[in-house]
Amino acid sequence: MDDAAPLEAENQHLRQQLQALLQEARANEEKMRRFERLEHRLIGAASLQELLQVLLQDYRQVFALDEVSLALVDGEQELARLLGAAQPAGLRLLPDAAALQRLHGETDLPQLGAFKPARHGELFAQVMASVALLPIRRHGRLIASLHFGSLDALRYTPDAGTQLLQRLAGILSVCLESALNQERLKLAGLTDALTGVHNRRYFEHRCLVEIAQARRHRHALACLFLDIDGFKAINDRHGHATGDMVLRTVGQSIQGQLRAGDTIARWGGEEFVALLPQAGLQQAREIAERIRGRIAAQAVEAGAASVAVTISIGLSLLGQDIAGREPAQLAQGLLAAADRALYRAKHEGRNRVVSEV
Repeated sequence: MDDAAPLEAENQHLRQQLQALLQEARANEEKMRRFERLEHRLIGAASLQELLQVLLQDYRQVFALDEVSLALVDGEQELARLLGAAQPAGLRLLPDAAALQRLHGETDLPQLGAFKPARHGELFAQVMASVALLPIRRHGRLIASLHFGSLDALRYTPDAGTQLLQRLAGILSVCLESALNQERLKLAGLTDALTGVHNRRYFEHRCLVEIAQARRHRHALACLFLDIDGFKAINDRHGHATGDMVLRTVGQSIQGQLRAGDTIARWGGEEFVALLPQAGLQQAREIAERIRGRIAAQAVEAGAASVAVTISIGLSLLGQDIAGREPAQLAQGLLAAADRALYRAKHEGRNRVVSEV
């Protein structure tokens, strides 16, 4: 009997160890399943915005992280243009890879350890206790850095395994490139090839979105119809190449005077159209006058020719009585009102802004 007690105690200890190992195995299996589900969502993301949402929101929620952030190299400001006002919290766009190079050096491995304010302070909105930093490389170039932060000092320790994080970094590098290519293809189909601004198809879609937002949040929404004065005479006198130069210059001038979040498109011929969310009559008129003045003040240089250009602008506002009406019907009325105001601007002498409110 005396020999049985130590043996029973050892067996009990072994059973406890086995139970702990089984629990750890089940936890790791569940963790792997969660990783795989999110990986499938990354791979299947239909847009750059959806990909960023999975990274910055879903990973944080699913793995109970206190913060997730992403730094992306955007040297040509392509991402800034693609995302516009929809840039999500937690995303930081960098002009080059210098900051990421200082953070990661030449390593491809994730860095795990204690939060260091001097080193990690710019990566997170709040002070963390432990962090995991993932370098994202594509074709040998450091293109991004993904950061997980926890208020638990033991969540990320230097001796922890990084296999899943390395796998995530590899998948993310491919997904980012794929999402960017998808956005470029979409943009190519929604951009006017001559002027570089959006085309009518894009505007019609955006108009419905902005009207829905304005109705939901009770924001003002202004529309500008812009038409180059005497454009046929410019073509007839200086040729179509000069006319094309005028269209490009005017399109860029309009875009340069708009705010972040505003939309410009070439409607057709020498006509442009713009949407100004959250702009009341006074602010919309100020923007329109700024556009008109800018174009009138600069001559378009096309070879030996110096072409003076002016523009007429019609302004309309989304009405207050919009409850229960379809966005398409409201869009039609908004554009029709701006078009009527443009007709008046032409009739009253051109090179002016007229509003129909």
